[in-house]
Amino acid sequence: MSVGTSSAPGARRTARPPASRPGDHAELGIDPDQLPDGLVVADEHGRVICFNTAAVRITAVPAERALGQRLEAALPLEDLEGRRWWQLTDPYGGLAIRVGQPERNLLLPGGREVLVSARYVRTRPTGPVHRVVVTLRDTEARRRTERSHAELIATVAHELRSPLTSVKGFTATLLAKWERFTDDQKRLMLETVDADADRVTRLIAELLDISRIDSGRLEVRRQPVDIGAAVGRHIQAYVAAGQPADRFLLRVQHPLPDLWADPDKIDQVLGNLLENAVRHGEGNVTIDITTSVSPRERDGAEHAATSVTVSDEGPGIPEESMNRVFTRFWRGSKRGGTGLGLYIVKGIVEAHGGTITVGRAPEGGAQFRFTLPVGAPAYLA
Repeated sequence: MSVGTSSAPGARRTARPPASRPGDHAELGIDPDQLPDGLVVADEHGRVICFNTAAVRITAVPAERALGQRLEAALPLEDLEGRRWWQLTDPYGGLAIRVGQPERNLLLPGGREVLVSARYVRTRPTGPVHRVVVTLRDTEARRRTERSHAELIATVAHELRSPLTSVKGFTATLLAKWERFTDDQKRLMLETVDADADRVTRLIAELLDISRIDSGRLEVRRQPVDIGAAVGRHIQAYVAAGQPADRFLLRVQHPLPDLWADPDKIDQVLGNLLENAVRHGEGNVTIDITTSVSPRERDGAEHAATSVTVSDEGPGIPEESMNRVFTRFWRGSKRGGTGLGLYIVKGIVEAHGGTITVGRAPEGGAQFRFTLPVGAPAYLA
């Protein structure tokens, strides 16, 4: 393998390896500094001849200090048990059939964890090692993913514990002392159990949605959707549950273009946005449904779309939180819920090819606006 130079601003040292073969970095015109991962290359004598910019960033070792040094001195690595990795692996000795080391977690001086893999380059099979090529990766992205998974598990465990404890408590009490309770008391307990079971069902549905969104497997079953009627049904449900009818203002621009979407998932989006406005907002809740245009992903041309805007008159969302509203576990200033609803809403809207934004309503509250492309799907065209 032929590698050009290592680099660091203000210090550049060139190594002259043998003439490059087709496919080498030199013919491809790729500088090691353009690689996203750290790259460290040692020659046949074990001295560093390449230490790219990413390696400098990951290790905090200046390139001018690493170049020309022995590999184990320029890049002192230990395994998670504190053993010196280069002494364990001995890249220039040992079996002549070895080709490298698989990726593993190792420690830099100071205890910083990095992902390291190595390749042993030989000029001929079973010949002496001509180059040792080491790649380095920062573990921060992986750690963020692991933290996100840990947060999800902790949130789910917390949210499940409360309703399941309630269900277990009431059912155990009813089974043990059924005859002692009046019919009204039994009904109240069973209604509580039913509500808690619904809560668990909703949480499981959220988890399934997140899994499908993250893996890109969220299915959209498009049908004609009357978006105005769908919003009207949600408003009627809130009024039946005790909300004043004059708290809701629905404004629909006519005529609306035909909207083909998944009715169940659009109901989920509307339900989440209206629940946020009712529960966390104040004053009136205004829903505007209008025609608009949105760019087509393939060619950038504009085409017809339907926009739904939900506004409230509450305190709104602080500016510094606007960019986190659609992330996992965002709950705003008020606790409660899993903090997964708006993350799922964004995934559903984007699965339809639409967009969703958040801002401040004219009355000062929160304003959510999602836009969906309209028209029949391609298989019906």
